Amino acid sequence: MLGVMTTESTHVSVFIARTAADVYAYASDPANLPAWAAGLSSTITRDGDRWLADSPMGLVAVTFAPANDYGILDHDVTLPSGDTVYNPVRVIPDGDHSEVLFTIRRRDGVSAEEFAQDAAAVTADLQKLKGLLEA
Repeated sequence: MLGVMTTESTHVSVFIARTAADVYAYASDPANLPAWAAGLSSTITRDGDRWLADSPMGLVAVTFAPANDYGILDHDVTLPSGDTVYNPVRVIPDGDHSEVLFTIRRRDGVSAEEFAQDAAAVTADLQKLKGLLEA
């Protein structure tokens, strides 16, 4: 995302009544994305080191951080325009529970209304993840 200025960030989080290891194991598997991340994908398929997702924005390529012991779920989303958006996401342990924290960065050209819509979509996705993992 070189050359694209971030002008604002917001943090969206949800507490989940499952261990960080459980949440990370589920959320780090790209095949599970369509079940909880409608804001990113309705379907997803593997294409080498990246995944191709049918998203509300069109076909996007998603590259995930390597598996790790720190709860890092960062991922790059390459939009149909060719722009790549870096998405920092963390699963933070809290005893036998956890918090999932997603940082949304406002890029140049994104209106305040669009930024708020992005945050609402991420909030809905995280609530869906919570519902699935606490069921």
